[in-house]
Amino acid sequence: MTMYNPPHPGEFITEVYLEPNALSGRELAISLGVSASTLSRVLNGSTGISPAMALRLSKVLGRSAESWLAMQTNYDLWQARKTVKLGRIKKIELSAA
Repeated sequence: MTMYNPPHPGEFITEVYLEPNALSGRELAISLGVSASTLSRVLNGSTGISPAMALRLSKVLGRSAESWLAMQTNYDLWQARKTVKLGRIKKIELSAA
């Protein structure tokens, strides 16, 4: 099932973890072992969650690394569906191997 307009993981982190816990991005970056600018790019949605970041988030915030990557994939796919034009793309008929 496709989620309608899924949030970017950075938005999710801000709304679910940072704001309710009065935690700053800088504090989270230190816990994650990344620079504040690296985390800032994730939080503002200009970069996505990498597998390495997913592992770090899993260790620091909980949730599985797979769930962090799934959230990023759902967001990316939603964005692609809004922009990729498939009208002229045709399926190839393949014979069984």
